[in-house]
Amino acid sequence: MRKTLTMIAAVSMLASVSTTALAADKPASIKAVGTWGSLTNYKKHEGPFWNDTINTASGGTIIGEIKPQTELGLKGFEIMRLIKNGVFDFAFGLPGYVAAENAIFEGGDLSAVTQDIETQRKVAEAYYPTLEKAFAETYNAKLMMLYPFPSQTLWCNGEVKGIADLNGKKIRVYSTTLGDFVEGVGGTSVTVPFAEVIPALEKGVVDCGITGTMSAYAAKWHQVATHAYTLRVGWGLAFGAMNMDKWNSLTPEQKAVLEKEISALNERMWAETATEDEVAISCITGGKCDIGEPGQMTLVEPSAEDLKIRDQVANDVILARWADRCGEECAENWNQTVGSILGLTAKAK
Repeated sequence: MRKTLTMIAAVSMLASVSTTALAADKPASIKAVGTWGSLTNYKKHEGPFWNDTINTASGGTIIGEIKPQTELGLKGFEIMRLIKNGVFDFAFGLPGYVAAENAIFEGGDLSAVTQDIETQRKVAEAYYPTLEKAFAETYNAKLMMLYPFPSQTLWCNGEVKGIADLNGKKIRVYSTTLGDFVEGVGGTSVTVPFAEVIPALEKGVVDCGITGTMSAYAAKWHQVATHAYTLRVGWGLAFGAMNMDKWNSLTPEQKAVLEKEISALNERMWAETATEDEVAISCITGGKCDIGEPGQMTLVEPSAEDLKIRDQVANDVILARWADRCGEECAENWNQTVGSILGLTAKAK
């Protein structure tokens, strides 16, 4: 009897080990959604990573599949809810598109407060733990990366000589904090999906649109807009996040590969964006352009006075409004993380 029980226990143990081995050998299938299919971040980084790179790097233990939000007919605002519900396993997107759930998501890319990409990298790293916690609590998602689009500037169908000319203009925005900037300089903020900006500019629904430098060139905004006003009002900081249940279902080996490869992807995307502003602005304003046909927009660079006004708007309007939306505890956390880097204080009025 004892020998029989021992044999049964041994067989059960072997069955358990066999089942575990099979589970470990089974590839993890990950369905991802990307940003805009026509832009550099998707074409050169997001798409190739999930469709090819991760399969090779993991030795076939992780099989990815991704499509851009544009191909899927999504506008950005609903993506993290789909991640939370398990419709997708991984998403790239902009925190500005999820800020309606909680203003804390805006804190890594508040309009007009960061002027160069080196500083924006420090801001992203300082605010990462805050966003990591917010993604977990709000969307049951694991934040895995923060990366930038090129700097966000203004593209106008009509003459603009400086920041004072934005007064009274209808300006396309895609986030609340950009709307705060527009209203702070006397304009009217209008929310228009990226794909609909060109007809909106043509029909006068908006006078200007805010988007990244390369985004504007790739989408051919120069076919309808006349003036490129390169006042930096944001960075289009983006995220990569995974459904937490999906993450927890991966083996330790799969998690290690994924973290390593996503970290490398993050570095490539920061490096790419650091070069894109100069290339895109040259292309869109009739300068040297090795990536396509040049546009003929008039280049308008901000004056020293413009920059002073922007700084004042950032302090008096953008930070104050955001602190009011986010609350005292949220604002204090920002002051201790991002604010300490920028020398700024967010305080509700």
